[in-house]
Amino acid sequence: MRTRPLKVALLGCGVVGSEVARIMTTHADDLAARIGAPVELAGVAVRRPDKVREGIAPELITTDATALVKRGDVDVVVEVIGGVEPARTLITTAFEHGASVVSANKALLAQDGATLYEAAARHGQDLYYEAAVAGAIPLIRPLRESLAGDKINRVMGIVNGTTNFILDKMDTSGAGYSEALDEATALGYAEADPTADVEGFDAAAKAAILAGIAFHTRVRLDDVYREGMTEVTAADFASAKEMGCTIKLLAICERAADGGSVTARVHPAMIPLSHPLASVREAYNAVFVEAEAAGRLMFYGPGAGGSPTASAVLGDLVAVCRNKLNEANGPGESAYTQLPVSSMGEVVTRYHISLDVADKPGVLAQVATVFAEHGVSIDTVRQQGKDGEASLVVVTHRAPDAALSGTVEALRKLDTVRGVASIMRVEGE
Repeated sequence: MRTRPLKVALLGCGVVGSEVARIMTTHADDLAARIGAPVELAGVAVRRPDKVREGIAPELITTDATALVKRGDVDVVVEVIGGVEPARTLITTAFEHGASVVSANKALLAQDGATLYEAAARHGQDLYYEAAVAGAIPLIRPLRESLAGDKINRVMGIVNGTTNFILDKMDTSGAGYSEALDEATALGYAEADPTADVEGFDAAAKAAILAGIAFHTRVRLDDVYREGMTEVTAADFASAKEMGCTIKLLAICERAADGGSVTARVHPAMIPLSHPLASVREAYNAVFVEAEAAGRLMFYGPGAGGSPTASAVLGDLVAVCRNKLNEANGPGESAYTQLPVSSMGEVVTRYHISLDVADKPGVLAQVATVFAEHGVSIDTVRQQGKDGEASLVVVTHRAPDAALSGTVEALRKLDTVRGVASIMRVEGE
């Protein structure tokens, strides 16, 4: 075993960073045995230096992150500060000064991963980011390496634990959205401002990363269709149960049937109870991968939290350190296909539409005519009426999303339609 330690600079010492530092210290002997050389912290960059950080020597703490990553003796930089800047500048500076990088920064990778890849390649360094998408779940490495010889056609998953916890509570207890969110906040699953989670921004960033890896093409955050889950109601769950379904906030990345384009989207959807994703409970994550040769694969586990995320970071750290010792590099960006990213309107899917309509003869015929005029075939219709009002639930066959959206807009203009109570896509069939 090499005696000179590999030196690691840690950017950020919050929930994840502090756990990374703790594991590096308490498992130092095991990590050294697995890597083939000892690893040690060279410094920890923080914003609040006066905060007590148990287990970290005070002399390692610094507020000058730039100076830390410029040190010539640093072999690996671990970035867990999040956000786009200053993280992007710090990572590219680390590459310039001979350090590889392990990051958990989904926002930066989704927005400008190409810049990071190019900088890493230019300076002969590694960029690893297993922790950016699904916490402790091994997902990035299987997609980048284990399935590198296969053709992936679809990646669909639950990649945000907060939203899954909320929807699971609404499903199992009958709670409304606000009540379920309050419980998630009290238990620490939801932030004080849950917007990034419940509006789908977090999942959209992860979808961009997954699509880029799966389809060997560049997919940016702006390419991902995003729809939050704040409008999901107890009535939606009741309708889903009548169909033998439940509701999940899904990240869906697909290759077109002709292979000429890809799509990436995040939105709530009904999925059959028979689908593996339907049984994912509480704050867990799961990703369902469909590949030509390997078939259907399921990755499941805790997708967030200090310890699970630190586990993924440390796994990357071991891999990058091994590469350093062997003077080799792991996989870089694979974007050779350069496939276009199609708009949401081109996605072919099914819809579940709930309408409040006048309870009188001819309404169903009017509604059916609108669907026919937009080229959308109806699968099932369910109607309930009382005291001049009625609820009409229509489930469609598969059709382009643009046609379905046009249908809904036309329905809103009918005098006999009092309102569109709910619109939800149906997936996983």
